[in-house]
Amino acid sequence: MFASRHSGTTCGGSHSIMRRRVLVADDFEDTRRLTRLILEKNGFEVEEASDGYEAVKKAVKHPPDIILMDLAMPVMDGIQATQAIRRHYDLSEIPILAVTAYGDFYNERARDAGCNDVIQKPINISELDPIVNQYIN
Repeated sequence: MFASRHSGTTCGGSHSIMRRRVLVADDFEDTRRLTRLILEKNGFEVEEASDGYEAVKKAVKHPPDIILMDLAMPVMDGIQATQAIRRHYDLSEIPILAVTAYGDFYNERARDAGCNDVIQKPINISELDPIVNQYIN
């Protein structure tokens, strides 16, 4: 049985397992779609946001277990979104993994903003699940 922590819904099976929620914030739809497919294949429930502002709104409304935050997005970038999320007491302990194609350029800024780690793009598909599990288990 899979139970969503946040919705209380269940489906199939006989064992109660809490599905972990991941918020994927990225302005490129293809990146969000690929990340969603990988994570859902590994049993995660995935919510998507196309910019930092939307990521903050969704994190506040339905707190995820972890956030994958692209750093270069329109409206509100990942640094600003991370800082906004960290200001919410209820969300301050949620792991936020910065995702960037800019190499080491953003590492220090991301960590200073409150990101727990930095993942380089393109994301290595075989490493995504272990990295996410490292922070939520």
